[in-house]
Amino acid sequence: MSQDKGFTGSQKLDQIVAEARKKREQREQGYRQKALKMFPWICGRCAREFTHTNIHELTVHHRDHDHDNNPEDGSNWELLCVYCHDNEHARYTEEELHGGGSNQDESSTTATSKPFSALKDLLQEKDKDK
Repeated sequence: MSQDKGFTGSQKLDQIVAEARKKREQREQGYRQKALKMFPWICGRCAREFTHTNIHELTVHHRDHDHDNNPEDGSNWELLCVYCHDNEHARYTEEELHGGGSNQDESSTTATSKPFSALKDLLQEKDKDK
């Protein structure tokens, strides 16, 4: 049963429309709507272009990773597709976990596999067979 007893169908519709407009105005005041109005709808990493049909896949990335830092000029925002945004946060998390690139020990950045180490010997044997 409806809680809006006493409202006619037209009044209910007017109330729903007014509420929807109010919520839309609130969203437009949010940083996502501001960024979408301010910047072209292109991913800042992969350069994928977006339209009204797929704009839900375009996100606002905070460059300093502080979601409370929302300057009006948009200097802390970057539009990224969901894939690049996920990648950016994964890289940031890795950096946080491992303390950045400058503090890593050399063993974690040096390759241990030498897949072509015997290649010179194999080529010399092939030349001898000719």
